[in-house]
Amino acid sequence: MTTKSDFTEDEWTRVVRAPLVAGLAISLADPGGPIETAKESMASLKNATNPPSREQLLSEVALEIQGMAQERQNPLSGFRPTGSSPGEAVLAELTEVKGVVAAKATPEEAAAFGRWLVAAAQAAADAAKEGGFLGFGAQQVSEREQAVLDRVRAALDG
Repeated sequence: MTTKSDFTEDEWTRVVRAPLVAGLAISLADPGGPIETAKESMASLKNATNPPSREQLLSEVALEIQGMAQERQNPLSGFRPTGSSPGEAVLAELTEVKGVVAAKATPEEAAAFGRWLVAAAQAAADAAKEGGFLGFGAQQVSEREQAVLDRVRAALDG
């Protein structure tokens, strides 16, 4: 059973923000307007506070995010994807966090954590339709979002 005490402060910060970073990957893939961005952000937050399974690690991360949200703290505070491709920086962060969790958690918890991050990205992708005009011709998940979703899945499910 893996808990917060198994991680350094910096590692824990990265683990806690990872479900929201996964949602950010989708927002960066195909930036929409403010309504789409808000819907994706809300879907990411909802997913981050309600993990799909009951492992101790996931529960502790979700409770931490919930507490931060109630105190109006931004779990993404301090995370700035840099470089020529912010999307690549986000994928690199998710891959690194997966490695941190895999090194400290049980194999079952690490696998569940990876699945949770993929679910967070999927929730953000499904949250708002992209493109079109006044809702006509819009896609639920754009091609660019699907491409990033596939890369997130490949990085985290493996």
